[in-house]
Amino acid sequence: MSGMTPGAGAEWLKNEGFCCDVVMSSRVRLARNFAGYPFVNKARRDDRVQIMRVAERHILGAGLAPEMLWVDMGELPEIERLVLVERHLISTQHAKGDEPRGLAVSSPDERIAIMVNEEDHLRIQYMRSGLSLTDVFREINDIDDRIESHIDYAFSPRFGYLTACPTNVGTGIRVSVMVHLPALKLSGELEKVRRSARAMNLAIRGFYGEGSEAAGDFFQISNQTTLGKSEEQIVTEFEQERIRGIIQYERHARSRLLEKRRVMLEDKVFRALGTLRHARLLRAEEAFELLSYVRLGISTGLIDLPMETVNRLVLLCQPAHLQKVQRKDLSQSRRRIERASLVRQHFEQASS
Repeated sequence: MSGMTPGAGAEWLKNEGFCCDVVMSSRVRLARNFAGYPFVNKARRDDRVQIMRVAERHILGAGLAPEMLWVDMGELPEIERLVLVERHLISTQHAKGDEPRGLAVSSPDERIAIMVNEEDHLRIQYMRSGLSLTDVFREINDIDDRIESHIDYAFSPRFGYLTACPTNVGTGIRVSVMVHLPALKLSGELEKVRRSARAMNLAIRGFYGEGSEAAGDFFQISNQTTLGKSEEQIVTEFEQERIRGIIQYERHARSRLLEKRRVMLEDKVFRALGTLRHARLLRAEEAFELLSYVRLGISTGLIDLPMETVNRLVLLCQPAHLQKVQRKDLSQSRRRIERASLVRQHFEQASS
């Protein structure tokens, strides 16, 4: 993975697809376990080694993509593992978990990412830009079938797919979108959205998912129910009924800000743009917040800049990517200097 290009490949950077002004990416994840092996939390090291070998053989032999890269997490330095977390290819738990752990990822698009020996034997993920959950589900269903054609999964006729966590039993599916909700934040309406989400049995989490805080008004929204409904029903309800309403809330909030609080909105947007273009020191949290306002300015037509530039900087401003770009470990104070320099360079290039 050391050859991975910073800022390239990550699907959620592309700003393509339906409703991409609000929905940065759509993701479907399946939890699967091999029949005849203990769950990871009960497995001995020898078991986990065997699971790794079985997974590598069957994943790489399934023809899932023109090129699938296999990564032994134990061979990666910490900075490379953190880069994978920042790219949303693995969880923080997987980056810090006990050996042996693995990852299979499609290259160069990074749409497919399969964690091996995280909470379950396999956590299969497929991601695309914009709101495209139906297409994503079709793709991951094919991937799942190809792997299952080579090896049996742990499955109960009564309960469905068996998983380490009871909340995943049944379909083992998690459907999620990464959304950008700056207008709802500025309008003070995020809590209303949170209440609405809870009423619809949805989870709203921070930028890195479970256990993380919101950054730059980016949130991950996912389903919480996997038992008692088919995979197709879960995907359709989530995409057509749940998320569409949140998209409408955000777009309505943007329209109201333009109509009734335009000067305030312009001040937020252009003050953020000016700071990013000229700052000499930038903390990661500050960069996220300012980039969020600039992204809102592009979405509302106040700024004429490529959205992909902002999306890319959201990734590159994160600590591990910043150090990977510089090819050296950086102290926190040095990161602030290099982050500001990196941002200035990208905005100069985007404006030229």
